Amino acid sequence: MIKALVLAGGKGARLRPLVLHIPKPIVPLANIPFLFFQIDHIKKAGITEVILSLSYQPRKIIDIFGDGMNYGVTMRYTHEDLPRGTAGAFKAAENLIDDTTIVLNGDVLTDTSLRDVLQYHREKKADATIVIARVMNPVGYGLVETDADGRVQRFTEKPPEDDVTGDTINAGIYILERSILDRIPAEGVQSFERELFPTMVQEGARIYAYLTHGYWQDIGNPQKYLEATFGIISGRTKLPDYPQKACPPNNWEKHQVSIDSFSIMDGKCVIKDGVAIENSVLGEGCRIEEGALIKDSVIWSGTRVLPNARIERAIVGRQCHIGEGARLRPGTVLGDKSIISDFSII
Repeated sequence: MIKALVLAGGKGARLRPLVLHIPKPIVPLANIPFLFFQIDHIKKAGITEVILSLSYQPRKIIDIFGDGMNYGVTMRYTHEDLPRGTAGAFKAAENLIDDTTIVLNGDVLTDTSLRDVLQYHREKKADATIVIARVMNPVGYGLVETDADGRVQRFTEKPPEDDVTGDTINAGIYILERSILDRIPAEGVQSFERELFPTMVQEGARIYAYLTHGYWQDIGNPQKYLEATFGIISGRTKLPDYPQKACPPNNWEKHQVSIDSFSIMDGKCVIKDGVAIENSVLGEGCRIEEGALIKDSVIWSGTRVLPNARIERAIVGRQCHIGEGARLRPGTVLGDKSIISDFSII
């Protein structure tokens, strides 16, 4: 039976300080723990057996998903005390894998059809199929070069800008035959990108690339997290099937505040008169006082924004305090429980 393995064990260092108290795979995206987007994506391919590879703060993830039955899947877990890389995580799940496996990085938001990728993989009789995406700026990603038939010829993992030779990148989604497990050592660190796939290419293995034309965005750093948020609230990609808990009526009067149709707010937020909210997401229990402006931003649960504060293209963690008249300029990222004094400029 085909299963899906989600690589959800990384510390998410580039997303700090947002992930100091929460693992990256369950950071809230449009107020939904991120892994729900991936599980929904997997289910749409008709796959209901999901393995989560965990390492960093695993209990917080397990406490949400349990055995998965509440969400229409069967969930299994592997745990690494010391992360062994992406291929090492695949090897660690060997006893749970008995067939072709879909492997996804735990920070990829996409609507690429996994059914279509599977069909392509079978048509090519591939040992491995790698989803690739075309991006405007490939610096910081792994480049994948193919021949005219889609067969992979070369991997270049995160080259410097002067060495960039194309614009198709590794999108962090793989279809792998079980036989690949025999190529991965039982001990030590091994990645798909730096060791396994380049070696397979050199040895003539059948590795193919599937170019996605769907939505694709990773959430690996604060700027990319914001871009993923904008992708959702603009409708470029859809919200997952998620068991939303019931919320009481909104604590604001529509004629006393200015809120655009794109913004997403939990019903337990308290929003006072004269507040303007544009293209933003507010988590549960936020309190926004009179005259504040929130634009192109994400504010996590329990944060209080005092009168006439101005927040633009910023990310604010949980239970923060933004003082009266304070200004958070574009690019600001605040960790949980940050306190910004009145009239500060950040």
